[in-house]
Amino acid sequence: MILVTGGAGFIGSNILAALEDRGVGKLVVCDRLRSGTKWRNIAKRELADVVHPEQIFQFLEANHKRMEVVIHMGAISATTETDADKILTNNFALSQALWKWCAMHNVRFIYASSAATYGDGAQGFDDDASVKHLAKLHPLNAYGWSKHLFDRRVARKVTAGSRTPPQWAGLKFFNVYGPNEYHKGSQQSVVAQVYPHAEKNAAYQLFKSHNPKYADGGQLRDFIWVGDVVDVVMWLLENPKVSGLFNVGTGQARSFLDLANAVYRAVGREPQIKFRDTPIEIRDKYQYFTQARMERLREAGYSKPFTSLEEGVEDYVKRFLAAADQYR
Repeated sequence: MILVTGGAGFIGSNILAALEDRGVGKLVVCDRLRSGTKWRNIAKRELADVVHPEQIFQFLEANHKRMEVVIHMGAISATTETDADKILTNNFALSQALWKWCAMHNVRFIYASSAATYGDGAQGFDDDASVKHLAKLHPLNAYGWSKHLFDRRVARKVTAGSRTPPQWAGLKFFNVYGPNEYHKGSQQSVVAQVYPHAEKNAAYQLFKSHNPKYADGGQLRDFIWVGDVVDVVMWLLENPKVSGLFNVGTGQARSFLDLANAVYRAVGREPQIKFRDTPIEIRDKYQYFTQARMERLREAGYSKPFTSLEEGVEDYVKRFLAAADQYR
């Protein structure tokens, strides 16, 4: 049995689809579906159960002998969320409790960290999991801080020789795009936000640059296709002796202008890009450059190449965004 927290979310539901394709056993989702369309992300899956977060430990205790892996993708992931108490409860306290449970019951544990832990990137993007290195990072928002807080807690436990799950992996996701992100609204990837404009042959507005080192639209991100993210998780499941904190990006930063242009070209249109001011409330926390260092994951044995930006965007547009059924 495999439990995926946040299994009805964007990355979690893509992981579920891959697990089902591999026929790995009984799949259980822990998530809040609420009244929107998020349920559609898991509507095609055959699930053993769907558990509300408040019942998660009751469920785990009842099934501890059958539980093989907990894949913890559940979190408040909006970088604009300002309720730090709410963020800590969901992103830090729950993660600690799941780590402790998995360690006690000898269950493997894979969890979502984030590139937001790197803050403005002044300390680089090295997924060094040492206590000393992690102490140098300064996230720019409460979401990034909550993820960083757990990474640091794990590092301290590992360094102290405390009991750990038999396999553990923290994954620092960079800018992921792909199907099943539609419920995220304004937090969807730029690909999903550009597509309706490109499809109508209308202009799309990117943020202007407020940093003289970058042209408008020249802000750089490490954009990664969700299929590549899923492949990393599947590889970890196939290699239970691999543990650690790993970046999950392509290792190649590309501009938002490159991304937007790729969407227009995927629908056979000439790009129409305009620019607007970055909102004041996020301007001083805006990242102008992210690029994952991927040496540690490669050294651990992961050898599959990552999908290029143009290939990933075209796949997303043609197989999902432009399809009658957009869901994986």
